[in-house]
Amino acid sequence: MIGSVLDRDGALRRWGRLFERTLRRTLRFAGALANRRLATATSIAVTGSSAKSTTTLLLSHILKGQGSVETLVQAVDTSDIVKSVARLRRRTQYYVAELSVGRKGHLAHVVKMVQPDVAIVTFIGIEHYKEYRTRENIAAEKGLLVEALPGSGLAVLNADDDLTLAMRDRTTARTVTFGRGPDADFRATAISSRYPECLRLEVAWKGHVTPLKTRILGEHFWLPVTAAFATAIELGVPVEAAQEMIASFDPIPDRCQPFTTRAGPVFILDTWKAPWQTLGLAFDVVRQAEAKRRRIVLGMLSDYTGSPKARYRDAYRDAREAADQVIFVGDHAHRSMASQTDIETGRFVEGGSVKAVADLICQQAGADELILLKGSRNLHLERIALAFDHRVRCWEDRCGLEISCFDCGLFEHPFDEHAGLRNSRRR
Repeated sequence: MIGSVLDRDGALRRWGRLFERTLRRTLRFAGALANRRLATATSIAVTGSSAKSTTTLLLSHILKGQGSVETLVQAVDTSDIVKSVARLRRRTQYYVAELSVGRKGHLAHVVKMVQPDVAIVTFIGIEHYKEYRTRENIAAEKGLLVEALPGSGLAVLNADDDLTLAMRDRTTARTVTFGRGPDADFRATAISSRYPECLRLEVAWKGHVTPLKTRILGEHFWLPVTAAFATAIELGVPVEAAQEMIASFDPIPDRCQPFTTRAGPVFILDTWKAPWQTLGLAFDVVRQAEAKRRRIVLGMLSDYTGSPKARYRDAYRDAREAADQVIFVGDHAHRSMASQTDIETGRFVEGGSVKAVADLICQQAGADELILLKGSRNLHLERIALAFDHRVRCWEDRCGLEISCFDCGLFEHPFDEHAGLRNSRRR
């Protein structure tokens, strides 16, 4: 009898706490929506299977030369969007948000909060494969952003991607396109980037040809640069102002970011994610680089169809063509299918751990080397580069943090000390 009463009281307290949390979230959501309606900002939403963050941050950088900007990138869940919308003020002129799809139906809920005036779609690839299975399903979800545009809005779409271009039929808003093909309204031409030279290109649009110079490494970044430039021009930014702001934009950390060590090689940090579809783009940066020796360290791949065995085998084949040595590390490092000759000569190395790979490279690498670190962020391959200039003592295989070691800043301390150090920081 007493036990049942206690169980009932405990359940009531739990439900009470749940109700309070739900109520607080609802009030924050309602407040954010009210704030959004009061704000005078132009709401710009960016989606696609890749290049979202660079497009969002570069466009925000351009627009900061014109007025007040609020920016959202890499939102983890809906609460991040609610908080960012709630930060809008009457003086905010532009709100630029990166939107991911996640689970089915997520974007339909999000666009109600963001209320986009401008929608940018980079391209449709295979991501969140377990949830969506096909490009068509992903396009159906991401196209909800274009559908949400008002008649006075603007859709900026990739003309080179069939599923993205088809989204213009899902809106009555004005549409402009970008791409490399001849039918694009903003056409990227004369694209070049060969390390150590950064990306340069020309954009042909409405009878004009505008040269653009960047600090970004990699020809594949023509896409976010062209998308951001096209959107800025359509929003009324003067051409010269857009050129100047693009030239002053620093590359995003962990996205093909050059990292020069004091006494060792130059690393290219591409450690945020490693979707199968775009893996070759990072390899091309190494292949085209001016360097005496090239290495590729490959961690965990993501967003691929088919068997892991086939994908890692193909990844090794492509990496081998671009580099003098390829090192695999992570749960699938054994799947390279490298020949016995490649293993015996050191052309391929199966790294037992990130620390083992770091030790190997620290012993062998010289100042004339270029080393690509490519993989999903769960392995934190950036520690290999940090080990050249710092005493890295955190070699936890899976720390669980979704941020870079640069942002964490605790890589010089053993992992078991991190919790206490974070608490000290908060205090």
